[in-house]
Amino acid sequence: MQSQKPAAVPSLQAENERVRVTKWSFAPGAATGWHRHEYDYVIVPLTSGRLRVTNAGESVEAELVAGQTYWRKAGVEHDVENINDFDFAFVEVEVK
Repeated sequence: MQSQKPAAVPSLQAENERVRVTKWSFAPGAATGWHRHEYDYVIVPLTSGRLRVTNAGESVEAELVAGQTYWRKAGVEHDVENINDFDFAFVEVEVK
């Protein structure tokens, strides 16, 4: 039997007709689970470290630096996993 990864924890910070802001907290090894964004979004890392992003059968390890943002378009199904041996967090801002 395959073991389950612990779940990353979302915490809704704010939402209105224009944006949804969620803080994601990851224990070591935690993952978001497969999901697809319905809106374009910006990620603001609160921690520096490495995440593994898996989509369409491909896994990429990304080095994130606290405070250095990046954005993505809506629609790509993916899973995000904390591959550090420490807690990791980022803020996700979805633009409606």
